[in-house]
Amino acid sequence: MPLCSALFALLFTAQSPSPRDLYTRAVQLEADGNQPAALALLWEAAGLAPRDADIQQRLGEALERIGALDAAIDAYRRAIAARPDFIRADNSLTLALATAGRGPEAVERARARVAEAPGDPERQFTLGLAQSEQDVDEAIRTFSRVITMRPDHALAHYNLALVLKRVDRTKDAIAELQRALAIQPRAEAHFALGTLYFHQGDFDRASAALKAAVAAEPRLVDAHIALGSVYKAQRLFPDAIDEMRRAIALQPDSWSAHAALATVLQQAGAKDAAAQEAAEAERRRLEGAREREAASWTAVGIARLDADDAAAAVEPFRRAIATMETYAPAHYQLGRALQRLGQEGAARAAFTRAYSLNPSLIPPAGIR
Repeated sequence: MPLCSALFALLFTAQSPSPRDLYTRAVQLEADGNQPAALALLWEAAGLAPRDADIQQRLGEALERIGALDAAIDAYRRAIAARPDFIRADNSLTLALATAGRGPEAVERARARVAEAPGDPERQFTLGLAQSEQDVDEAIRTFSRVITMRPDHALAHYNLALVLKRVDRTKDAIAELQRALAIQPRAEAHFALGTLYFHQGDFDRASAALKAAVAAEPRLVDAHIALGSVYKAQRLFPDAIDEMRRAIALQPDSWSAHAALATVLQQAGAKDAAAQEAAEAERRRLEGAREREAASWTAVGIARLDADDAAAAVEPFRRAIATMETYAPAHYQLGRALQRLGQEGAARAAFTRAYSLNPSLIPPAGIR
């Protein structure tokens, strides 16, 4: 038997990892940037340990990153059910509800927590975040209340600035960002300040703030794109192109970075290169949309699998694969469903395809 085949057979017959083993591997995969494989393992760990609050919380965060908000909300609820005093999960649930368009429910939850401890600035802060998507005026009042309670609350100043920006109170927003930076020089605050200066046409200050953002967090892709846009507005095309290419090197699948580079190249007179980048941007955009759809179908299948309905889980997994054949987690989860149904040959084929697409998705034990 060839070495690779022998290794693969060994993977199939190895002892099943525990939920915590899967969780540990998932955390490492996330750190390595392999988000799809991490999510697949977190799904599996969560199914094996539905009352492990840490696993459910991590799963919720991973699901939220891919936009599967309903599934993330369910995971956060399971985390809270397992550990009622889990503040991080409670905050995550509130904010996920707000992001999912369920603002009234989010605000109601946050208000209930504030009522339990009205002097807690962190509970007030979470209420402000929930209100930001629901009632801007109330959010401004709440963040201001947090700052009164804790003047050194950098995130309260930062989020107050974001809300002020939305209502075109640019001068006040800039002042709050400057206060936030004086307390804690976070890359996100430098970035927000740079975009405000840019919209005002103050290119020198915009450039300085965005360079500070990149210095604080060199991998902040949006800051590179924004700095490139400032250079483009100043007609410093070589500098603009360099920044856009840095953004693409950091995040090759960012269609917006490719689109921004295409615009700069067009203005610089490099029409052929601009057309190539525009085509690449569109390809990346469509690919990203397919991946999000495939992830959503996979989340639906996982919910059915966790409800012990493996037969019903098969269809959404197949729809995910039909949407994006190269989406490895869908193949992996399909393998799990087929394994439960006793279809070992089909399960092996699904696991094999998942492994070929993403070798971090090691097949579970139980297939012979």
